[in-house]
Amino acid sequence: MGGSGGGAAVAPPQSLTIAYYPEPVARLIEALQRLPGIGPKTAQRLTFFLLKRPVDEVKTLAESLTQMKELIVHCHICFNVTEEDPCRICSDPRRDQRILCVVEEPNDLLALERTGEFRGRYHVLLGALSPLDGIGPEDLRVRELLFRLETPGVEEIIVATNPNVEGEATAIYLAKLLKPLGMRITRIARGLPVGGDLEYADEVTLSKALEGRREVG
Repeated sequence: MGGSGGGAAVAPPQSLTIAYYPEPVARLIEALQRLPGIGPKTAQRLTFFLLKRPVDEVKTLAESLTQMKELIVHCHICFNVTEEDPCRICSDPRRDQRILCVVEEPNDLLALERTGEFRGRYHVLLGALSPLDGIGPEDLRVRELLFRLETPGVEEIIVATNPNVEGEATAIYLAKLLKPLGMRITRIARGLPVGGDLEYADEVTLSKALEGRREVG
């Protein structure tokens, strides 16, 4: 009998699949795949969704992306994203300068701000310790945090890193680093699910986590 083969058909490599598309389409698919959480299939769906949209709508999206990169900077004090440096939080004299909340990313800062409970100031590390990914203290805004703490006035530091392996490692490192400075070091409470991210927690959970913070170190 002729061997047609009973095995399942093997899908062509993604690079070959993209090669079937016109170059502008292939380039956009490849660009979208570089975004976090976007795989090949999702990138293709987004690309063909955009192809169906009016030109003006796509131009607005492109202009928004360009303006974001051109206009948004990191605050030189807290490293939150902002249009004006320093940011509105660092510039607000009504914020309590005695309490400094350390978070991983600007998204985490925004999540805490939405609770309306925290009226202190922030410091954004722009990441978390992850030795497996080659991310150490020198890759975070730790040195800048120490520089800020040279100015008297801060009495408590709330470590609000995410309750996952990287966040816990970062919290332990900061507690050991900052404890000799004589300030109160606290960690947000365990109301947050282990392995979760602050940015996805609801306002009530975050409020309870702030209220129930405990001393560390």
